[in-house]
Amino acid sequence: MYLLGFIGVGNMGGAMARASVTATPPEQVAVANRTAAKAEALAEDLGCTAAAASFVAAQAKYIFLGVKPKDMAGLLSSIAPVLAARTDRFVLVSLAAGMDCARVQELAGGAYPVIRLCPNTPVAVGKGLIAWCEKDTRPGEAEVLTAAMAGAGVWDPCPEYLMDVAGTIGGCTPAFAYMFIEALSDGAVACGMPRGQAMRYAARAVEGAAALAQADGRHPGALKDAVCSPGGSTIQGVLTLERSAFRAAASDAVIDAVEKTRTMGK
Repeated sequence: MYLLGFIGVGNMGGAMARASVTATPPEQVAVANRTAAKAEALAEDLGCTAAAASFVAAQAKYIFLGVKPKDMAGLLSSIAPVLAARTDRFVLVSLAAGMDCARVQELAGGAYPVIRLCPNTPVAVGKGLIAWCEKDTRPGEAEVLTAAMAGAGVWDPCPEYLMDVAGTIGGCTPAFAYMFIEALSDGAVACGMPRGQAMRYAARAVEGAAALAQADGRHPGALKDAVCSPGGSTIQGVLTLERSAFRAAASDAVIDAVEKTRTMGK
């Protein structure tokens, strides 16, 4: 038996599998993927077991479903007979955006316990944010999972009605941040700085700003004001961003992404 089993080790499933072995012994982890070679390469890298999806469904206590929402019905129908044949207790762990726990149970063909996760890719380096909710679990089962996956980052319980929003603000923001870092470095390159140095400066500045925002406790607007000296370069740059509707564009990106997420699990 395995404590953790991952079916689907693409960008998100693979990142979660990588995070798992920082807190769970690799011999308690099994991975499966539609392309077997991908699972085999990851297993070799992590020191865990590569197997078929049916094996993971039969042998893992926590079965991570790491496929895209459009592929979830096919996956669950393929492993449903294996799940139905089990006599021990197991938990389905869904990573599918926009798909609620009840829908996972419906597709799996039984009222199995489900923990729904909305992680983001920084889990691969232990800096993830993982919103989660649960359905039909027993006391302590979620805590075992979060302890086994402690190396992924921060785990935040969330009511299911907010999971689509949590998944968007947590899961999509890294992409938005990468775009911001790239754009900042483009500006620095235009002003003569070498690309590699510009990327390091931009990424470290964003990282540091995020850390201060979490530690300081002041409103982000107050932190911004503290950097903007009268007549200085920072306020000039802020005004340029405002003329381009920077904040409105960021807010609209979140709202549009939430709406898209809500349609994906239907």
